[in-house]
Amino acid sequence: MSDIAMERASGNQGEAVLIELRRIIRAMDIHSKKAGRYAGLTTPQLVVLQACARLGDVTLRRLSDEASLSQGTVTAIMDRLEAKNLAERYRSLTDRRIIHARLTAEGRAALETSPPLMEQKFTERFSQLPPARQAEMIAVLKEIAAMMNAGSANALPPFFTSSGFLEGEQDPA
Repeated sequence: MSDIAMERASGNQGEAVLIELRRIIRAMDIHSKKAGRYAGLTTPQLVVLQACARLGDVTLRRLSDEASLSQGTVTAIMDRLEAKNLAERYRSLTDRRIIHARLTAEGRAALETSPPLMEQKFTERFSQLPPARQAEMIAVLKEIAAMMNAGSANALPPFFTSSGFLEGEQDPA
């Protein structure tokens, strides 16, 4: 726990936890905004582009599963990515109800020049911890999520909300 959290909470451990959570959210927000300014893309847009790159030609349903976003959110993100000519959608030749997505050459180039997502740096650092410490941290975070009634919320990729943006963040598109 940071010295700031300890000082502000002055004995209230619950408040200290909430302060640390706000610091984490703030760090994610700052990183997302920096990445957005650098690449011209939001974190959710980068996540969808990365999923397209990993999966190749993919259905929107599979893409939304991979990105842990609702199909509606992925559709809105794909609208913006198509407008920037970074990805494209097309109907299945065998079943016209199914829509596929794929990266364009511009989308691949954007991924090559985009900064790494915050979760990539975090994952590298987290993986360096001993396995017992990793398990302990996961267990504590699960407890905190349960205390915040987050058990029924969709499991989103780290570092953004169900709207696809961090609280207070606007889509630059």
